Amino acid sequence: MNLAEKQVALTAQLAALKNGQDRLALLVERARKLPPLAPELRVAPNLLPGCLARLWFVSHFRDGKCFFACDSDSLVVKAIAGLLCEFYRGRAPAEILAHSPEFLASLGITQHLTPNRRNALARVWERIRQFAEHNSGGGASVPASRPVP
Repeated sequence: MNLAEKQVALTAQLAALKNGQDRLALLVERARKLPPLAPELRVAPNLLPGCLARLWFVSHFRDGKCFFACDSDSLVVKAIAGLLCEFYRGRAPAEILAHSPEFLASLGITQHLTPNRRNALARVWERIRQFAEHNSGGGASVPASRPVP
C-alpha cells in the first residue's frame, strides 16, 4: 500500500469517528499499545528540542527505505508523533517527500492539540522530511540514529 492508499485508509478510519476529540482519543489508545523505545535509544541525542514533554525520535535507512520510531513521556505526544512515524515507516525517501501530512488537519486532529503539541508534530514531520531528503541525495545534515526496531 502506497502513502496515498494509506492516507485513504487512515482518513476513512478516523472520519468514522464523530469528532476530532474522539479521533485523538483513538490515536492515544493506539499509542498505549506501541512498544517503548529501548533504553539505549532514549538518550539526549535523540530528544527533539522545543517540546515541553520529552520526545525521543530515531531514524534508520535500510534497503532504500526510511524507518522511524519515537517515544515520549506524554501519551498524547507519543500518539501524534507515533502516527507520523507509523505512516511514513518503511517508505522510500521520494515517496515521503511527495506526501506531506497536511491531511491530518482536515480530520480535526491538530485543532485539538495545544500549541506545544502542534509544535511537536511539526518537529517530527520536519525530522522525517529532512531524513528522507538526506537519504534521497538532497544533502540535508540528518544522519541516522541507531537502528529502529
